[in-house]
Amino acid sequence: MAARNRIEIPRMSVLAIIPAAGMGLRMGSGTPKQFLSLDGVPIFVHTLRKFSSSSAVDVIYLGVRPEEMDRVAEALGSERLAKRVRVVAGGVTRHETVDKALDAAPPDTELVLVHDAVRPFVELEMISRVVEAARRGGAAILGIPSVDTVKQVERQIILGTLPRERIVLAQTPQAFRYAILRDAFSRARTEGYVGTDESSLVERLGTNVTVLMGSDRNIKITKPSDLALARLYLAQEAEMA
Repeated sequence: MAARNRIEIPRMSVLAIIPAAGMGLRMGSGTPKQFLSLDGVPIFVHTLRKFSSSSAVDVIYLGVRPEEMDRVAEALGSERLAKRVRVVAGGVTRHETVDKALDAAPPDTELVLVHDAVRPFVELEMISRVVEAARRGGAAILGIPSVDTVKQVERQIILGTLPRERIVLAQTPQAFRYAILRDAFSRARTEGYVGTDESSLVERLGTNVTVLMGSDRNIKITKPSDLALARLYLAQEAEMA
């Protein structure tokens, strides 16, 4: 009888922030890497398709440079994405772009995911897992164990060898409760700290961040050699579709 009278509390929203304002200098191309084409489609659009298809995500914010907003709107014009994509003006760094997108988020947002625009091979199952882990523990990221020996170096001199079994190569998406990520960016702003990823900001709060197994296929396309591998993965995805 009690179960029959239970009031269902609606799930609060899950926001995915996709920072895509980078210059892509390591690619050595005049075109920012997120705009490079894979099978005739910009890389960032492939990434948006994954998050649009995820049942774990409610809305997507795409952070781009102000001068690229028209270009992005044109690229999205022919896309029939299942989720709403809001294009927001980014900053000169990834950190600033995510911060600006977070400022635009509704205050009743439950969880925030951040994912690199140039990681188009993230799997839907990985998105769901990291969302659920953040919902339980407050903060979660994907990562893969290092298969190489890791050296700590200064001025081309080895200072030591880091225990490989304790090294994880961080990936995205990274997911956090909205309030935690807001606090992390607020503290970083006060202290003048710029992180290399969102987890590094949250760690500074003393918050535990859960690491879930990522995938070798969840590559970040940053250099020319990555494009050949990306084309292979895209062809494999097409075969399995």
